[in-house]
Amino acid sequence: MVTVEHARAAKLGEHSGVLCAAGIRTWMDRHGLDLRQFLDEGLPAEQFEALDDAFAQRLALIAREEASRG
Repeated sequence: MVTVEHARAAKLGEHSGVLCAAGIRTWMDRHGLDLRQFLDEGLPAEQFEALDDAFAQRLALIAREEASRG
């Protein structure tokens, strides 16, 4: 599951990920993702992997790496 904590941790090169609440809201809306569910319980990594978006791919990778560490 990808959570808001993963969004806060994501970095793309020298640029920060979407860190502010308004930025996350806008990004989630743009990609048709459920912000409330994301904030409450997270969303499946597969939903992010299906997007053609570098930030989404980074979120999924961070979540999967965390899950593999247990």
